[in-house]
Amino acid sequence: MALVNPHGKEKKLKPLLLTGKALEEDKARAKTLTAVTMNSRETADLIMLGIGGFTPLDGFMNEAEWKGSCSDQMTLPDGIFWPIPITLSTTKGKADSIKIGEEVLLVDKETEEMMGTMKVTEKYTIDKKWECRQVFKTDEMEHPGVQMVMNQEEVNLAGPVKVWSEGPFPRDYKDVYMRPEETRRIFEQKGWSTVAALQLRNPMHRSHEYLAKIAIEVCDGVLIHQLLGKLKPGDIPAEVRVEAINTLAEYYFVKDTVIQAGYPLDMRYAGPREALLHAVFRQNFGCSHLIVGRDHAGVGEYYGPFDAQKIFDTIPPNALELKPLKIDWTFYCHKCDGMASMRTCPHGKEDRLLLSGTMLRKMLSEGLDVPDHFSRPEVLKVLRKYYETLTEKVEIKVHKFATGEETKK
Repeated sequence: MALVNPHGKEKKLKPLLLTGKALEEDKARAKTLTAVTMNSRETADLIMLGIGGFTPLDGFMNEAEWKGSCSDQMTLPDGIFWPIPITLSTTKGKADSIKIGEEVLLVDKETEEMMGTMKVTEKYTIDKKWECRQVFKTDEMEHPGVQMVMNQEEVNLAGPVKVWSEGPFPRDYKDVYMRPEETRRIFEQKGWSTVAALQLRNPMHRSHEYLAKIAIEVCDGVLIHQLLGKLKPGDIPAEVRVEAINTLAEYYFVKDTVIQAGYPLDMRYAGPREALLHAVFRQNFGCSHLIVGRDHAGVGEYYGPFDAQKIFDTIPPNALELKPLKIDWTFYCHKCDGMASMRTCPHGKEDRLLLSGTMLRKMLSEGLDVPDHFSRPEVLKVLRKYYETLTEKVEIKVHKFATGEETKK
């Protein structure tokens, strides 16, 4: 059997990263172009466009595409399923200085690196609060995703892009950063046709390990796919997670059943909608399934613990080739003497050790004892070493979904 097709009607990866002579020519022409700066999220989105992770998009969305992706149908004007807008904003003054049809230079605001060019086909303003209510189900400024949208500049620029750079990711994460064509090639070399993606922004604890092993039972292998872009304060940086995952794979997984890779996006914390975006680009990376557990891509208590599973039941059956692998609450049960889920364990809350990345980070940050069976000792050693280096501690807020208050009796 073959791997799943990339997303879109053409069923082919659409990388927009220039190389060789094409790159040299575009850079030479760019010297006279107006520069448009991008924030971290926009730069990360541009890199995903460059490597083909956002196939079949060819650039930043125009107004009709923005509206379609935000709508309840989550469909672009050409019928392609897309659940979250991919947009670029700039100031009104900068937008007024740019003519339709003009090419602009795209520059990362933080590093000042020239990242590529875009032919501006449209300029438009948006209802930011409407986008937030559609995508995040809230417009409260406490939500980190809402903050990102509300802090955007006044005008969106749309148009096809040519990408020059992948930023620091190939250099800083050379052993883990992979493009879709690379993961697909590895899967094919291994003879895998069914691959489950495990989304990570926390180090792997016992529940993550259990989810991956369930997937290994029904698929050829698992792609442990972690986010390398920006997180919120208090989250553990990618390089520490990479070391922790490598340690776990070495001691607790059968060889050649898991692959660790990273992708360059920033978290949006859009919960159910972000789970769908994860599904879209994991299909481009060659995955047939996405593991969707508790509170996938959530933050605080903005979403129910299984809203990210339920949303897959609301999209058209042909929207994606990738399918969700839905798994219930998982925990260590003292009476079962092992990892279990709500579907397999008959015992009560008093017998269960509920596991979450938030709880683990809180215990480590505050120097508390981590209960037995919460995380593997080899992984805890890596994490404790990191926390010992911190001079400033960030308060970790624990919501009810991280403590198990919402579990069934």
